Amino acid sequence: MPRVKSSVQTRRRRKKILKMSKGYFGSKRTLYRTANEQVMRSLQYSYVSRKLRKRDFRKLWIQRINAACKLHDYQYSKFIFGLSLANIKINRKMLADMAVYDEAGFKELVEVAKEAVKNAPLKEKAPLQERISLNGKSAKVVPQALKEKKEEIITASQEVEKEVKVESVDYSAYTVSELREIAKDNELSGYSSLKKAELIEFLEKNVEDK
Repeated sequence: MPRVKSSVQTRRRRKKILKMSKGYFGSKRTLYRTANEQVMRSLQYSYVSRKLRKRDFRKLWIQRINAACKLHDYQYSKFIFGLSLANIKINRKMLADMAVYDEAGFKELVEVAKEAVKNAPLKEKAPLQERISLNGKSAKVVPQALKEKKEEIITASQEVEKEVKVESVDYSAYTVSELREIAKDNELSGYSSLKKAELIEFLEKNVEDK
C-alpha cells in the first residue's frame, strides 16, 4: 500500500489559519495552536456581532427618526402608524436618512402621517359586562362570553365529580411482604402469621372498616 503524504494539505491549512490571525498580538499571530484557538473564538464573536449589528443600526435609525419627529411636535409611534395608514412603505433606514439630509421631505411625511391618523376610523370595542362585586370588593370588568364559559366549565367539573366512584383496592396484585407493609402502615396487628389469601381477607375487612 503506498504511503500517503499530507504535508501539502497540512501546510495549506496552517497557512490559512496564520493568514487569518494576521495582526493579532504575540504568539496568537505566530504559533499555530494559539492562533487557531484565537481565530475560532474570533469567528464566534463575528457570528454573534453580525446579528447584534442589525439591532444596533435599527436602534440608531429609530433614535434619529424620533428626534426629527420631536422637531415637528409629533410622536414617533403615531408617525409610523400614520405612514402605515397612508400606505407609505419606507423603511426606517431611508426615513433616518431623510431626517438627517432631507428635512423638507421628512416634514411632508409628518404632515401626511398626521392627516392619516386624523382621518382614521375608530375601532368599536367589544361590549363588556358591567362591573361586578366580589365579596364586597370591586372586580375587573369581565366579558360576558368569558363568564359563561367559566360557568360551563364549573358545571362540567361538578358533574364529573358526581360520576367518579371510589374503587376498592385489588390486594391480589401485591406480594405477601407488600401486604404486610400495608397492614403495618394502617397500624394493624395479628397479621404476621397469615398467608396471602388470609392477609387479603384480613386487609379488606379491617382497612375498609377503618
